[in-house]
Amino acid sequence: MAQATGTARPGGRTARTRAAVHEATRQLLAESADGTIEIAAVAARSGVHLATIYRRWRTVEGLVIDTIMEELTANSPVPATGDLRGDLLAWTTSMLTDLTQPRQRAFFRAMARASSAEQGLIDMAEFTAPRMRQFQATLDASGTTVLDSRDIAELILSPAYIRALVAMPLNPATDAERLVDNVIAVRDHRAARD
Repeated sequence: MAQATGTARPGGRTARTRAAVHEATRQLLAESADGTIEIAAVAARSGVHLATIYRRWRTVEGLVIDTIMEELTANSPVPATGDLRGDLLAWTTSMLTDLTQPRQRAFFRAMARASSAEQGLIDMAEFTAPRMRQFQATLDASGTTVLDSRDIAELILSPAYIRALVAMPLNPATDAERLVDNVIAVRDHRAARD
């Protein structure tokens, strides 16, 4: 008999439940005309009890944000090779390419809607933490101390997401380099001040 330790086992029931709920959420978001879903529909589609979903995610906003952030973190990791410009350029190009896809834009609209809800603001901070840690790891690998993960979010993610949300996604071929150059310019400016 397994001993209860309070931690999830990789590949165990918790992982299978999370995967089933995330898959059902992705499917329902893709089918939704306006990016809204209900937890009851996720429970029915995933085969996971409604109470389990509420206990883990608390709100539909938390569920949507967690699903999208998990997909982003897994499918689009931020490299941390030590070459800040190269790492950010590779990741930004990939991210902007994804944002040109209608399915990804629908997901981001759902995430924006979820994050604007009162409870969603709390959930957004919790569920974006893994991505922010990736940004910080990229900065740390390059020895950059004058920027932090919030700078990456402000200088790259914000303009990219805003344009995607209004159906005017940035062009990966031209805008990725421009966004990354903005980060490098801010880094150099701050370093020169210090």
